[in-house]
Amino acid sequence: MSKIREDADKIVQAALAAALPDAAVKRALEGRDFGPGRLVLVAAGKAAWQMAAAACGILGERLDAGIVVTKYGHVKGPIPGVECCEAGHPVPDENSFAATQKAIDLVSGLTEQDTVLFLLSGGGSALFEKPLIPAEQLEDITRQLLGCGASIVEINTLRKRLSAVKGGRFARLCRPAKVFSVVLSDIIGDPLDMIASGPAYPDSSTCAQAAAIVERYGLRLSDEARALLEQETPKELDNVETQITGSVRQLCAAAEKACRELGYEPVVLTDQLCCTARDAGSFLGAIARTHNDTQKSLAFIAGGETVVQLTGKGLGGRNQEIALAAAPLLAGLDRAAVFSVGSDGTDGPTDAAGGYCDQESLAALAAAGWDVPATLADNDAYHALAAVNGLIITGPTGTNVNDLTVLLLDRQ
Repeated sequence: MSKIREDADKIVQAALAAALPDAAVKRALEGRDFGPGRLVLVAAGKAAWQMAAAACGILGERLDAGIVVTKYGHVKGPIPGVECCEAGHPVPDENSFAATQKAIDLVSGLTEQDTVLFLLSGGGSALFEKPLIPAEQLEDITRQLLGCGASIVEINTLRKRLSAVKGGRFARLCRPAKVFSVVLSDIIGDPLDMIASGPAYPDSSTCAQAAAIVERYGLRLSDEARALLEQETPKELDNVETQITGSVRQLCAAAEKACRELGYEPVVLTDQLCCTARDAGSFLGAIARTHNDTQKSLAFIAGGETVVQLTGKGLGGRNQEIALAAAPLLAGLDRAAVFSVGSDGTDGPTDAAGGYCDQESLAALAAAGWDVPATLADNDAYHALAAVNGLIITGPTGTNVNDLTVLLLDRQ
């Protein structure tokens, strides 16, 4: 393995370790008085198990009951007194619905003296769901949104109106109990009503915005779904207190520190990257070409969440497409690499966290029979990168704070 690939792996590991929610959950809960009533825990999202384990380690026997709803493969073991459920993502399934109903049952019948500790992280939009339309309709709408290149904010604007728990509706189901919500952000700018579609936060989006999204992407909706999009979501909630615990800024800062310790001069380009994955990869490749004559090692860092437009039938994810799209521009340069990872450890419907390409990747891809433009058109970055050792595989990480993309220029 080349030094620059070793550096990339070290940066990924350091950034992910720093972005784990344990310390933030501890800060949110230590010394907090939940009063004399019952305390029940509901954790939903890709980081739900990690957040719940941290909370239970602090609260101990003070916690009366709890449930975790997370993605398949993300439960790392039993948590005393807490039921751990795994469900579908990015498309909800029957396990999503069953686990969410268990959470609703858990908070039913609580009093004003009781508190729901709601630990929320990205991915909750699919995992924490009780649809108001038939499941097959919800699955079809979700797939349409994922395939047309809609942003996560646009997707969640529609999801809220098709659900009994999103857009502040779960907090209403908890009444008269209080809700203390601890949120790990996976959306640029940390909009609390959009993270996991805001089950316990007033919704700022409107019916008019929902209708505009349907029109913009030409979505196919049933009359039943269209009628739900015309019903407004809660705009005020008087039983909720919310604290945000982490975001992509933390991920970028950790990467910046790791790059500096490895001898690179880091430059944080943005923590709000929001273009297509292919454009992001090409842009970073262009930066590499501009700075190829540099005499010092440089690291250009970007955090955020890109989108993929599905034009083919291959396998991959947005971070893998970023790396693959950079490969043609990195070819022939002097020790340059682009890598990109999803902080939750999964990128699209794959077992990879993301992808890596350097100045030698294009030639290796060609030798293995892979044409980059054709592969990107078929959305098959996973198989192409697998052929040249370009996949980054971390396994489930326990956190979820957007994606990290880095360009390295090694002159050491």
